[in-house]
Amino acid sequence: MAEGLLRDLLPMHEIFSAGLSTLEGTPADQLALELMWQSGIDISEHRSRNIASWMMREADLVFTMDSEQTEFVISRYPVASKKVERLGEPCGLDIPDPYQHGLSAFCHSLRLIERAVQCRLPGLARNAPCLLN
Repeated sequence: MAEGLLRDLLPMHEIFSAGLSTLEGTPADQLALELMWQSGIDISEHRSRNIASWMMREADLVFTMDSEQTEFVISRYPVASKKVERLGEPCGLDIPDPYQHGLSAFCHSLRLIERAVQCRLPGLARNAPCLLN
């Protein structure tokens, strides 16, 4: 959802997402598809992939959804530690993974993503590409 929202808001930038432990090639969850569609954003082409070292090299910014992810990514890719931070850091937000937690969890996570992106938007307009976990 964060990738879709950022792509929509920053079409001139390359934005891609990756997970820490995903089943490669899986489409976005149906609930995420529906919520994003209601916002006018089509994420139907999204397919999951796992984070890779080339991504860490290419990305100018690497956003995680929560503190645990941040710690994991920094420990796994210490060379990239200066470009890794939580998406919701400026707002003091951790964004929970809604996967397998139902519609209310997806709605909650989307609201937090939207809030975090709004906090970040002025700085993001100047930087690219970014990677989301």
